[in-house]
Amino acid sequence: TSDRLYFEPLTFEDVMAVVAEEKPDGVIVQFGGQTPLNLALPLMNAGVPIIGTSPDSIDLAEDRRRFGELLTRLGIPQPQNGSASTLPEAKEIAERIGYPVLVRPSYVLGGRAMVIAYEEATLDEYMREAVNYSGPGRPILIDRFLEDATEVDVDALCDGENVLIAGIMEHIEEAGIHSGDSCCVLPSITLGPEQLRTLCDYTVRLALALEVVGLMNIQYAIQDGKVFVLEVNPRAS
Repeated sequence: TSDRLYFEPLTFEDVMAVVAEEKPDGVIVQFGGQTPLNLALPLMNAGVPIIGTSPDSIDLAEDRRRFGELLTRLGIPQPQNGSASTLPEAKEIAERIGYPVLVRPSYVLGGRAMVIAYEEATLDEYMREAVNYSGPGRPILIDRFLEDATEVDVDALCDGENVLIAGIMEHIEEAGIHSGDSCCVLPSITLGPEQLRTLCDYTVRLALALEVVGLMNIQYAIQDGKVFVLEVNPRAS
């Protein structure tokens, strides 16, 4: 329940107007999906106290380069990936990691304007249109697409020291279908004890490394028995 409800856009200016009016002890950004996560750093820089996971930890999870370095340091597998701002860069990355590749813009809601490219022609066409999706100067993300893989969502809570895994949800559709368009089953049907242990281990290690205080969702893909981390969202799923 709330004392007051504002029907305003989730923009920096509108949120700051509410902050100026309410003078809150803190602001929680974990319940509104991707948009408030994108506002966390600007709000912090404007002097707004953020309750829960720090904006720097949110940025660590959201920034592709920083997050990739964290996974490497923790020894947790991720699909081969890269980011490109030009067509030649995109072609070089795709050839290096091998087709098919998952191509998507950065700094947008997950799944928006995402394609699977099985050959260079599709990548070429996508890169010519990409600036319309992510804006000039923002890189395009290119991942090795894991074919015939099982996707798994794990929801967890963390207080910075203790991690509670609330659910391990197996997708009915194979990896590559956006989670918002997928069905999940709980408990999982096809995952074995070793894979469940690995999912729990990776989730605990990531939550503690990211210093999560609050909610957390991790998306995994399992291909040929190997567990890969796709992304971590330091928020409600």
